[in-house]
Amino acid sequence: MSRITSEYRSHLAEMLVAVERCVYFLDGSCARLSWPLSGDELAKRNKDVELFMALSAVNERFAKLQDTLGAAMRHAALLAGEPSDTFLRVLSHFEKVGVLSSITDWQEMRALRNLAAHEYGTDYNEIAEHFNMLHVLSTRLYRVSGLFASYCRDTLGIEPNNSEFTADFQNIVDQKIVQDT
Repeated sequence: MSRITSEYRSHLAEMLVAVERCVYFLDGSCARLSWPLSGDELAKRNKDVELFMALSAVNERFAKLQDTLGAAMRHAALLAGEPSDTFLRVLSHFEKVGVLSSITDWQEMRALRNLAAHEYGTDYNEIAEHFNMLHVLSTRLYRVSGLFASYCRDTLGIEPNNSEFTADFQNIVDQKIVQDT
């Protein structure tokens, strides 16, 4: 194995730790809230700093997980010898191997994430709807993360380079997938 390939494999192992950590902290942030949220509740608590900090954390951690997972997927596709010149090709590969149920799912999650980053609404019903959708889509991201970790292990022979978050990650993925079915 060349030095470059070894470095790429090591980097993917580090990225897998980052994915596990992102799942852990997104799940922890979601657990601080009572779901589903309602616009009325948000309006009544419109000056509740703790509530809105928790919502902000969910937003940020969802985006961080999707960004980290996307970067890891591109890296894994490259290591697998798959075309990775565009992210659409990367998504297509992971749809074919069953990591993604569909490219459209990923794009829907991305659109919701981007909307949150650029939308500053004040309609509490819309804000509640946005966060409720993030909560639902978090489960999809957990599932994709788990399937991606399995792909890396089974196909590429690469696992996280430390197991600090692995047991928690697997518990979250297993629990959320069961709830989703």
